[in-house]
Amino acid sequence: MAGKELARLVGRLVLEKKGGDVVLIDLRKLSSIADFFVVATADADVHAHAIAGYIEEKLKAKGVRMGHEEKSARWTLLDYGDVVVHLFLKEARRFYALEKFWGDAPQESLAERPRGRRMAG
Repeated sequence: MAGKELARLVGRLVLEKKGGDVVLIDLRKLSSIADFFVVATADADVHAHAIAGYIEEKLKAKGVRMGHEEKSARWTLLDYGDVVVHLFLKEARRFYALEKFWGDAPQESLAERPRGRRMAG
């Protein structure tokens, strides 16, 4: 699976588990660390770990294996080689400010799609 396709899939998986503020950062022209970062916000460390487990389960079913994982109370990192996932609690995300640090990189926000029409009434 290509890096951009994998990054978008991970972003959708985060949204499925109610993660927020999902941003894809395209590092291909700026760094050899990874092709993409997927940055998202979780409500609590338990939420971040649940999102991480869901991503791992879904990608493993597609034959995509994680290379490395780091978990702390405020930040969970999943390294899939070309794609590195950063799941932050709000205060940690503000503190580390990866979107600002990589401000020269193209960035794409993923928003959850509406689940249906509003009922009149």
